[in-house]
Amino acid sequence: MTDEGKSPKSLPPGASYYAYRFARMLARPIGKFLHVEASSGVLLLVAAGIALLWANSPWASTYEHLLHMKISVGIGDYAFSRTVHFWINEILMVVFFFVVGLEVRREMFEGELSTPRRAALPVAAALGGMLVPAAIYLAFNVGSPAVRGWGVPMATDIAFAVGILALLGRRVPAALRVLLLALAIIDDIGAILVIALFYSSGFAWSGLGIVGLGILMVLVMQRVGFRNPFFYIVPGFIVWAGMLQAGIHPTIAGVILGLLTPVRSWFGHAGFVAETERALESIRSQADPEKDPRHFLPELERINIARREAIPPVTRIEAALHPWVAFGIMPLFALANAGVALGGMGQGSPDAMGIGLGVGLGLVIGKPLGVVFFCWLAVRVGIASLPRGVSWAGVTVVGCVAGIGFTMSLFIGALAFDDPSMLALAKFSVLAASALAGMIGLVVGFKFLPRVLSKEVAGTTPDDAEKSTIH
Repeated sequence: MTDEGKSPKSLPPGASYYAYRFARMLARPIGKFLHVEASSGVLLLVAAGIALLWANSPWASTYEHLLHMKISVGIGDYAFSRTVHFWINEILMVVFFFVVGLEVRREMFEGELSTPRRAALPVAAALGGMLVPAAIYLAFNVGSPAVRGWGVPMATDIAFAVGILALLGRRVPAALRVLLLALAIIDDIGAILVIALFYSSGFAWSGLGIVGLGILMVLVMQRVGFRNPFFYIVPGFIVWAGMLQAGIHPTIAGVILGLLTPVRSWFGHAGFVAETERALESIRSQADPEKDPRHFLPELERINIARREAIPPVTRIEAALHPWVAFGIMPLFALANAGVALGGMGQGSPDAMGIGLGVGLGLVIGKPLGVVFFCWLAVRVGIASLPRGVSWAGVTVVGCVAGIGFTMSLFIGALAFDDPSMLALAKFSVLAASALAGMIGLVVGFKFLPRVLSKEVAGTTPDDAEKSTIH
């Protein structure tokens, strides 16, 4: 039997049936893995483990050499040369922060942050989850040079946190997961403000002019009607360069661009259907086997534009970038930042114990205490209420898994500490505390959360249950 006789309409021209089936067989388990919520956390864990083992192996020097190797990009006499570590932390992570900005923009427009009443509980949880860990850290380090690391235990890594909730299965009502997602988004806003205000270098006003120029270009292009995201790469680069020049951490450029992304669709569902039907009718009316196929390109382009503009740019771009961030940029960041040489941690530093206890207790104890107490306070004074199906045991579980700092904590730690031994200790404390917080969250969840038997009991819609984020 020929390849063509197998399934002529399901194969592209020239494709082999057996090769096609073999490729599908190889791709199927990969596709299933990528659609599991915890898979991003698994890759992060693997990347962090590789970095930790590599940095403490006989080949540790190759790890450091790789991170400090220069990569140059240039045109003519101009060359931009930076280390691999810079390219990952200062450039690739701009995309990560851009997606964070997109999530914040979307949530503020139509999600959990769209009204004060809906936002009250996650805002309270996030504030408690940031202030109490920072206070614990300060209690151990006030008056010492290590005090600069107070922002390290404030962050929550949503990829690992959602992964822990996924392991709890039906014990987690969808409304509880939505609470964690909203908390993490607000937590990110807080972390972004902390980075911009407290962990940026010497301020230069000239850079703000460059930032303003980039933002003005974005606004003018939106006003003119440019909808293709590729047109915004140049003004985005200008905003990034301005941030770098101003002494503000350049990743904040990603957040700004995310917040400027349009949240309304051009065509929408009804417009897409109507425009597609008009284009198809035009194609049918001109159907002629002898006609040059290029004759139908205008109609096909109309369909393509209607398809692209059926959903808001903020949603479309976030969906397109999410896999690249979750399965590419974040694991690379973990590989570049989780390599801690255990032998050199805190050596010769009188602040070693303060850093370890401040970060560890801030994440493991401060996070759940802050989340639960501030949520209780918000409910007590009447500005918020627990969602249907969410108990105080569930809020406690959210508080526990919020103690998984990882990505953002490592990021802030790299900004806070110049001393390699102090940075190594802070990184190790983040890794150890995050692992402990995750295990505590699992134990508390299995012990105190009953199994949810149906989606109705969950107290929210199935669509809500499918929401997810990358940090």
